[in-house]
Amino acid sequence: MPLTNDIIQQKLTEKFREQITDFTEPYGMLTFSAPKELNLKVLNFLFDSLDLKFRFLTDICAVHYPEQKGKELAVVYHIHNLEDNVRIRFKIFTDINQPDVYTATGLYSAANWMEREAYDFYGINFIGHPNLKRIMNVDEMDYFPLRKEYPLEDQTRTDKDDEMFGRGGAKGFGNERTDDGTMIEADKNAGEQII
Repeated sequence: MPLTNDIIQQKLTEKFREQITDFTEPYGMLTFSAPKELNLKVLNFLFDSLDLKFRFLTDICAVHYPEQKGKELAVVYHIHNLEDNVRIRFKIFTDINQPDVYTATGLYSAANWMEREAYDFYGINFIGHPNLKRIMNVDEMDYFPLRKEYPLEDQTRTDKDDEMFGRGGAKGFGNERTDDGTMIEADKNAGEQII
């Protein structure tokens, strides 16, 4: 009998009762949540169950939801049953002021660098990780750049040449050219053109 989302949900509900919540199926992929203290128990169950066999970790990522007080940071596990070719998504949430989550490196070797990346960009502290340090950013950084704590770039700025940022060709940004290809510099204060 093929492994279906209904069977997976039934097995999880039998084992964890009301601790597993938020069952949805966006684009056909079973997605659910559990308290962060249960992340290893749920992952171990999915791995060890002879009926489920979710033994391949596809990805671990993090998300910042600033509007969810006490659950601002999410850790999202994408795991795969290779035998039945079934994927599921498992989410846990943690408080941004105490972003401690148990590491999955003992179960999935691939979790090592994925957790380091989630730490580097979101500040999630994976308890028990063998080498939790920044993987892409410099060690001296004292913030986590993918948290939604910083304003977006002001789209009305005129103090930079958009052509240098791959957005060239727009009129009024100082990158217009004459018919012979000569760059025209616009004096934005006086509205004059200087060739």
